[in-house]
Order: sequence, then C-alpha cells, then structure tokens
Amino acid sequence: MRSTAVSTGTAVPILMYHAVGHRPAEAAYGLSVSPESFAEQLALLEANGFTPVTTGELGDSWRSGRTVLPPKPVLITFDDGYEGVHRHALPALVKHGFRSSLFVSTGWLRGRYEGPGALDTMLDWDQVRELAAAGAEIGGHSHSHPQLDQLDDDGLRYEVLRCRELVADELGSAPVSFAYPYGYSSRRVRAAVRDAGFGQALAVNNALATRAQGPYALRRVTVQRSTDIGRFERLVENRATFRDFARERALTRGYAVVRRSRSAVRLVRQSREAAASRV
Repeated sequence: MRSTAVSTGTAVPILMYHAVGHRPAEAAYGLSVSPESFAEQLALLEANGFTPVTTGELGDSWRSGRTVLPPKPVLITFDDGYEGVHRHALPALVKHGFRSSLFVSTGWLRGRYEGPGALDTMLDWDQVRELAAAGAEIGGHSHSHPQLDQLDDDGLRYEVLRCRELVADELGSAPVSFAYPYGYSSRRVRAAVRDAGFGQALAVNNALATRAQGPYALRRVTVQRSTDIGRFERLVENRATFRDFARERALTRGYAVVRRSRSAVRLVRQSREAAASRV
C-alpha cells in the first residue's frame, strides 16, 4: 500500500549518533551509546510506529516529492565512522529492517587514506561497503574532521571535495548528503557543500527537522550516553521540554558567537595579508 506523504510542516526527528560500544575511548565516551541502549531505542521506534528513512530520501521528498515518506518517518544517523557502528549497530538495524545514514570522515577511516585525529577505532572501507550493502546511505563528513567555518576557501573546498571523491571512488557512487563536523556551518560552508554536489546537509541545533529550515541546515537531536529511554521517547515524539536540551542549546549559542568572532578576525587578517603581498 502506498504511504501517505508527509506534509511540508511536519517535524521529523533526525537522530545523531556517534560511537556505539561497551567501552569507547574516553574522548568518544560522552557522545556514545551502549549497544543495549541502542537496541532498546530501536525497539521503541518500532513499537511506536516509526519508519526509518535515509537523509537522501528525506531530502528528495521535501525537494521534489518524488519520494513518498511514511506517516512517521525518523532518520538514524551516525557521524565520523566508528567501528562499533558495524560491530554493534548494524546487527540491531538488520534485526528491525531499519535504514540509516552514515557520515564518514574519510581521513579517519582505516586504510590507505588514513590520517591522524580519530578519537577511537574507526571503520575500514570494507566495513563501510558492508553497511552500504545492508541499506545504509553513506554520506560525507569532510576528510579530516576540521571546523569547516575556520578554514580558508581553498581548505574548505579541499575538505568537502576530497571526502566526496573518496566515497565515490570506494563505493562506486557519489554521496548525496553531508553532515557538518561539530554540527557547525556558515553561509560560506553551506555554499561550498552545495557547490560540491551534495543535495542536503545536516547540522545539530537539537531540534526536529522541518522543510522550512532549508536543505542545507536540517536540524538533528543528539543521542548520547546520558539519554535514557524516557528522554529518547520525548525527543522522537516531539514532546521534549526546554529542560531536555537547555544545556546543549546554551552551549551552542555561546560557542556560535565565539566562532563567528574568530572567523571574522581570521578573514580580516587574511585580507590584510593578501593586500600586503600585492604591494
């Protein structure tokens, strides 16, 4: 039976996960979930009538209407590319027949493109391919996971394009969705992601996604070690209170001001240096 299209005003929960494991590295622990909690959360989604879709499917539905969404869509997304997504999350996803979206930092994955910076054991490319074969959409998350809005134009372009090219080379098709490292973006960053060929991109903001946010600033809610099942249900059912995310939103607003100030100072300095070099 054909599903009913979701109206343009409907808010959709986009869940943001990172590491899934029993004992993640300390640097990844706060934003991780245990395999038991992840399995409990998936069981709740199924019991409450949610149907997971991919980021590309949501973007296509809101952009053109070609993809018809189920009555209660939800997105299950993973950032960075931690090995526990394959070891622990994949069996649970397969058990429920759930789709997901995995956003990889290509320079953090184990293999020939591997560089420094990863916070824990990461996926290798064979595991990424297995996730894709099991129904996961593979998206971009930059190459080395920098703060994109702090890069100059050349560095920004490299991070976005290098990531897209490597995913395309390894998987045989170019990624259509992107997630900003640290959840931050700016108009310049969003333009670079769009110009690289991505059709939609995810931020954080700890709120549900709506079409009115635009395809390159879709909001997500953070699922972490401290998210109990009651809070998780409030999030996905759009019953979260201000208190549920008061701390995260305050930190986001405060850090955004700091980042904008830093970015402005950096751009002024670069402009002066460029002018001085032409003298």
